[in-house]
Amino acid sequence: MSRRQATKSRVARFPKKRTDRPKASNKLTTFTASDLQAMEFPPLEFVVEGLITEGLTLLAGKPKMGKSWMALDLAMSVAIGCEALCDRACKKGATLYCALEDNPRRLRRRMIQNYGDQTSWPENFHFSVQLKKLDDGGLDQLEDFIEEHRPSLIIIDTLVCVRPKVKGKNEYEADYAALSPLQKLAGEHGIAIIVIHHLRKMSGEDPLDMVSGTTGLTGAVDNVLVLDRKSDGVTLYGRGREMENIDVAVELDDGLWRVLGDTDSVRISSERRSIIDVLQNAGKPMGPKDIADALKWPQENVRQLLLSMATNGEVKKPRRGKYELP
Repeated sequence: MSRRQATKSRVARFPKKRTDRPKASNKLTTFTASDLQAMEFPPLEFVVEGLITEGLTLLAGKPKMGKSWMALDLAMSVAIGCEALCDRACKKGATLYCALEDNPRRLRRRMIQNYGDQTSWPENFHFSVQLKKLDDGGLDQLEDFIEEHRPSLIIIDTLVCVRPKVKGKNEYEADYAALSPLQKLAGEHGIAIIVIHHLRKMSGEDPLDMVSGTTGLTGAVDNVLVLDRKSDGVTLYGRGREMENIDVAVELDDGLWRVLGDTDSVRISSERRSIIDVLQNAGKPMGPKDIADALKWPQENVRQLLLSMATNGEVKKPRRGKYELP
């Protein structure tokens, strides 16, 4: 074969690229500030008022703190449309609680303890104790459930049970990839999904830093709730992309969580109660130093609180530097 014939044969096998064929657009999509000003968006939808919005929420707490009790109460409250945590109004809708570390016997016992052996529990409250890993069919299972039942709330308890086994990625990328499919799923269907997770053993100044794993987990979700026990009680702290920060004192009483109020208000109220108890037990006027010694508190803190309590009429000063109950 001549060189010319060989060249023609190669051209026939590899024809020149057509220039008249439309190209796929790779142009960056943008909008102007003026366009943004004219846009209108529906108000943020709360499934649980001031606490759970549409989107993905990560609820983290230390082991045996009662996260599963809280998850059960949230799911039940939304299913029947009553107040959750004895304080927060709920938007009624179907719910799914994936209790992946439990079994039907234990779930039934918890339901009876909290809500009694009623003649009928809500039919729109669904349970599951089995869910595949998200990258091994679990995401498809959730999407099928959403298509069939149109739930308002899905709870997955816990993340470790459905977390994909990601290889070839650093820890941040692996953490982000673990939750981003659920965040996308919640956004596409306009529902709330809560994933239960754990906290580190070490405490931190920022509650979000206590979430086990890298910041990839907290970065992939819409909201983060941290259930933390401190010396003065249990706090539920929350932060989200669109909702206001949450910082409330909560209490677990025989399987049911309840909101006591803003953490600062509850703590101050508790401190005042402690001072009143000391004065009551003493049965005589006491000075700030004596009260501080009895409570093992800083004297200046006690002095300032006594001044405030005296103004409010909670204590009185029979003489200079001494306080007693009215």
